[in-house]
Amino acid sequence: MSEHEGRGAGEVDTGSLRPAPDDTRASAHDTVEAAVRAQLSKALGGVRGMIEAAVPTIGFTTTYILTKDLGLALWLGAGAAVLLLVVRLVQRSTPQFVLNSLVGIGIAAVFALRSGKAVDAFLPGIIYNAGYAAAMIVSIVFRWPVVGFIIGSVTGDPTAWRRDPGIVRLCSRLTWLLLIPCLLRVVVQYPLYLAGQVGWLGASKIALGWPLQIAGLGAMVWVLTRGHTPLRRRPATPPA
Repeated sequence: MSEHEGRGAGEVDTGSLRPAPDDTRASAHDTVEAAVRAQLSKALGGVRGMIEAAVPTIGFTTTYILTKDLGLALWLGAGAAVLLLVVRLVQRSTPQFVLNSLVGIGIAAVFALRSGKAVDAFLPGIIYNAGYAAAMIVSIVFRWPVVGFIIGSVTGDPTAWRRDPGIVRLCSRLTWLLLIPCLLRVVVQYPLYLAGQVGWLGASKIALGWPLQIAGLGAMVWVLTRGHTPLRRRPATPPA
């Protein structure tokens, strides 16, 4: 009987997913599902991180609708992001998610100012979501689902999870749940972009931002709570 035939389809190889010697993060999680839940929550930045991502868009869209002044709208959107960054720095908390938002509105400003059209501020987001969804689909087709690398980041070995078919199937399902919101954003926002609907684009960006992300995360948590795939580790070999 082969090695894979000798254990359940959803059980992780005890040696292939062993953590790096100095990796203390893995010790807090006994199952693959718990590890993925923890890493996804960390990646999204919690409720505060998602709100911080939405505030610059709200500022930009509202200002442009009220004033039709592209420059002012961009300045207020960027100013909101800078203000959030200052608050993070004063509180000595991680500025990662605010910086992501600031970079995003900076790229949007480049697109909008180059064309002089407010609608082009939303084009980078549409391109990003389309590219991200395409990359995740390719990763699933070639059986290298993106979520698998979350497991790899916990265990200290970025590719060992592929040795277990059960883990690959779980990661593929979770990757589908990650990419569906990206596809939905493109399907909804690209026609609005072609029609030049700045107000609806702003509203859809907010509605399909953190609320949709929370819904997708909820679906992933539901899948994860139904399973208890052991994240087993081989004991360290004592030195000779």
